[in-house]
Amino acid sequence: MHVFLKKIFVFAAALMFAATSYVYAAAGMTGLRTSSGAERDRIVFDLTEMPIYHVNASEDGRELTLDFADVDASKLKRAAIRTKRIQSVSYEKRNGHFYVTVMMAKGMTYRIGNLTNPFRVFLDIAPTGAEKPASKPAPLPAPTPVKPGGDNGSAKPGVSELPLLREKQLAPGLVQKTYVYEDADGRVTAYFVEADPNRFSVRPALARGYIPGRQTVSGIARATNAAAAINASYFALNGELIGVTKIDGLVVGTTYFDRSAFGVMPDGSFIFGVASYNGTVKLDQTTLPVSGVNTERGENNLIVYNRAYGRTTGTNPYGLEYVVRNGRVTEINTNDSAIPSDGYVVSVHGSSMDGFASAGVRVGDPAVLAEHLGGAFDRAVQVLGAGPRLVADGSAHVTAGEEQFPGDIRYGRAPRSAVGVTKAGKILFAVVDGRQSHSHGLTLTEFAQLLVQFGVQNAVNLDGGGSSELYAGGAVLNSPSDGSERAVGSALILQKK
Repeated sequence: MHVFLKKIFVFAAALMFAATSYVYAAAGMTGLRTSSGAERDRIVFDLTEMPIYHVNASEDGRELTLDFADVDASKLKRAAIRTKRIQSVSYEKRNGHFYVTVMMAKGMTYRIGNLTNPFRVFLDIAPTGAEKPASKPAPLPAPTPVKPGGDNGSAKPGVSELPLLREKQLAPGLVQKTYVYEDADGRVTAYFVEADPNRFSVRPALARGYIPGRQTVSGIARATNAAAAINASYFALNGELIGVTKIDGLVVGTTYFDRSAFGVMPDGSFIFGVASYNGTVKLDQTTLPVSGVNTERGENNLIVYNRAYGRTTGTNPYGLEYVVRNGRVTEINTNDSAIPSDGYVVSVHGSSMDGFASAGVRVGDPAVLAEHLGGAFDRAVQVLGAGPRLVADGSAHVTAGEEQFPGDIRYGRAPRSAVGVTKAGKILFAVVDGRQSHSHGLTLTEFAQLLVQFGVQNAVNLDGGGSSELYAGGAVLNSPSDGSERAVGSALILQKK
């Protein structure tokens, strides 16, 4: 009995050690950013994974210590921070923990939270009692047209002038709108670009033209000669897309979740709905399910790499790869295969590798890749999956719960981005600034209500937060909450036909 219990204890201890070692290795603190606005100061910690951490406050509430128990901060540049609200920030590595101590000025309070895609922990410092109850957007006023080359509505009017709606024609069939209003929490600033689909086409575009990659929205716009662009899919730190994405008929990104998407049909019409990727690969007589497209290969995975991923798969040597061209296996490699421009690579590991290997798949065997996104999305030539749904058939319809979005996206006010189609059939890109003095941001429901006010018939939410950006007329229209443009994984672009 004692020997049995001892074995259990040793086994459990080994598991705990392995788990602790894994978590510690997985979480790295790669950057620290600060921003100051009229309402609050923010410190953001950039991370490779979400760590375990605790916050301890001194008895007088002015000194906060963030205790990161599983973070490697060896690459962090430890910045000296001092503002009117933050007196000092100090750093200490001790006994496997990384401590960040923030000394606040008198009369301050704090809020701490997590963000994902990419992983971040943020700390907001603001005067005590700054919170106010929420309220609905102000009704739309009559628009004030602005001639090209004139005032673009970037000036910040006084409260007596609000709400304010301004319009500017950027080109025939392309209109920029800026809407500013006050609610119980303060100011909201929203930016819209409306395009005539008879003059402009819309499609996703990859950062730097491949996966994985990251680039600013303005950089993507300039590289593709786009008339306008908006940030698009959720993405991982390395730029891999998290969302079903199809460009010119080629599936370039997938996700495990069934989530809302926007699509363009061959006749140029638009569709909205839930896209769900289901794929299979048949080599000779053996068929296996696809785990993902153009993403890092994991345990027991079958990943398809196509020309959107770049030159090679970049995989490790613990699997097998079948290079396919013209419906036939042309090469069998262990790893890092060159991706043909007129074919794809089937990369397998573990049980997926065993499935094809045991069947004796050889060079010359037939290969069939079958991919389905569900319903009309199978026929769509362009698909951008993000979510949740915001507007359906002219009414606010937020599906964040059904689509299993995490709390940092579902709840609270934040910068937001969306793509929609108006009742008049126009393409609409929309961004609301947030976390800044000129705009506190919106909840998903508030954002949906605002879009309905602007005559939107259907709309899908895009990645938000510091990623939210709208580019048109050769300039960034909004004010990204990071203080500068964030490099993202993809954008939706408008191009002149």
